[in-house]
Amino acid sequence: MELYYEIQGSGSPIVMIHSGGVDSRVWRYMAQDLTQSFKVITFDGRGTGRSAALLEPTSLVEDLRKLLEHLGLDCVTLVGHSMGGQVATDFALSYPSMVERLVVIAPSLTGYAFSDEFTQYMASVNAAAPDISKLVELSLAGPIYRAAMASPHQDFLRESYTHYMTRVFTEWKSFEVLWPEPPAIERLDKIASETLFIQGTIDWPDMKKIAEHFKRVPLIRFAEIEGADHMLVLTHAEELSNLIRNFMLGELNDAANPGRE
Repeated sequence: MELYYEIQGSGSPIVMIHSGGVDSRVWRYMAQDLTQSFKVITFDGRGTGRSAALLEPTSLVEDLRKLLEHLGLDCVTLVGHSMGGQVATDFALSYPSMVERLVVIAPSLTGYAFSDEFTQYMASVNAAAPDISKLVELSLAGPIYRAAMASPHQDFLRESYTHYMTRVFTEWKSFEVLWPEPPAIERLDKIASETLFIQGTIDWPDMKKIAEHFKRVPLIRFAEIEGADHMLVLTHAEELSNLIRNFMLGELNDAANPGRE
């Protein structure tokens, strides 16, 4: 197995898929909490943390499938953040029988056309390559990180992004990620598992548009955390863990479900 992983706790399995720029350590607060009730599996995505680098075009969905098969897990709850939410969504569409529940936290979405505001921000960050320190500072200066960067987690974020960018420019041989076709945005109504969509109130306007698309998922609930930015998995770990626990136990109340029509 080329992916580094950790297993904690016992009970119904939860597999947590982190965002880009960081590794599985980003789940440390949530995993510690959820481990009290469930078996929690965290792993470093390919090219991050302690996992193997990208050496050729790679499918993150297939990486996840191979990890679950390696662990002998036939059906799990997937929790994905940002790009990890994109992986989780595509996996739920590709392998529906393996996903009992789906939790997406401020997710990306294959096939979604991001706004000019977001694409211009990404272009300004990428223009700093290969200056790693500048890439990190420009990335974390984005408006969607202002709560996290004003918190005690700012040093961890800088260290994580620096480690990630260093690996990208020194170890990666490919930058191509392969996604299933057709894109998930065209197939959200086919997601069979119960789904929970969580976002903070400090994020790109794109996130609300992505949430609108997710309303096509048949069995979905929505929750929003006030004052949380894109890195809510760090700054609001307790609230997120409680939402996920209640969702899995069928105890998520209507107050945590704004915006559902």
